[in-house]
Amino acid sequence: MNSVTVLITAAGNAYMPGICKSIKKNGERKIRLVGVDMNKDDTILQMCDTYYQGPRADSPDYVDFLLDICQKECVDVLLPVMSAELEKIAENIGRFEKIGTRVSVSDLKQLKIANNKLALFEYLEKAGLPCPKYMSIGGVDDIDPAIERIGSPCVFKMNEGSGSRGMRIIDPARSRLDVFLHEKPNSVYTTVKDLKETLNEGKMPPMHAMEYLPGEEYTVDILANKGDVLYSLCRRGLNVQSSIILDGVVENRPEITNMCSEVVSRLQLHGNVGIDIKERADGTPVIIECNPRVTAGVSEFTASGVNLLYLCIKMLLGESIPHIEPKYGIVMKRRYTEMFC
Repeated sequence: MNSVTVLITAAGNAYMPGICKSIKKNGERKIRLVGVDMNKDDTILQMCDTYYQGPRADSPDYVDFLLDICQKECVDVLLPVMSAELEKIAENIGRFEKIGTRVSVSDLKQLKIANNKLALFEYLEKAGLPCPKYMSIGGVDDIDPAIERIGSPCVFKMNEGSGSRGMRIIDPARSRLDVFLHEKPNSVYTTVKDLKETLNEGKMPPMHAMEYLPGEEYTVDILANKGDVLYSLCRRGLNVQSSIILDGVVENRPEITNMCSEVVSRLQLHGNVGIDIKERADGTPVIIECNPRVTAGVSEFTASGVNLLYLCIKMLLGESIPHIEPKYGIVMKRRYTEMFC
């Protein structure tokens, strides 16, 4: 088959080796991989054929930077990885299409719902789909009423954020000494007093509170073509840290994948999409987050036989998508390795 050029963002991320391997070792065609990252990092050249250092995603020059590279490198497909860049890219989708670059990104209207945790909860509640109890937080004075209304423990999150940034759990029953002695300093547990003092240090971002869900955690990775779900696969977290599944297992959970597929279908999302699920104490699964982009653990499904990244590339190129039955029970364990340059 004809070789193609793919651009992937945030190429210096810790989980990028598995993503790049999935794209490069697709078993069907040669893919030239172009990476971009805001940091200078020559180890990226061990995963990508070439890379560019550029501005942060919140820079006004970011989209022009991507467009210049797409034109210079004759990029066929752009796979965005960061939540912060999605809406900017969607706003300029016509400019990418004009130079022949297909992009795995949903329409802007849908992104404003899927990419915002509070907006997603409001949408799910209105649609009668499973979501946690929640409350919008307008300031520190809303913290106590939120705990009273939702219950304890209570989770506080920024409406827009990823990787557990801007997220804390308040649990009065949790021993601070136990956290101090047995958890690393990046623990998400805090106290009402500390949270109020932290948020009072500057302008508080838009936030919400939600119920604490103590059960199993899942991620459902979906490939969709304008809401038409082509694949919907589930992995359960065996070891989850900072919202990333470090150890996981691919499972056949149709009650969970069907629920997530309905969300993607209703919102008409496009490309690679990840939806996070947590269970209540009684085992009831509820949706806690949607990531309308490539997810950190999507390469686990490549090991199960379904390469969602390459299938997305084929979809964007207008090629037929084969039906592949995944191998369930595949276990992923992430361990450190070293890269030198």
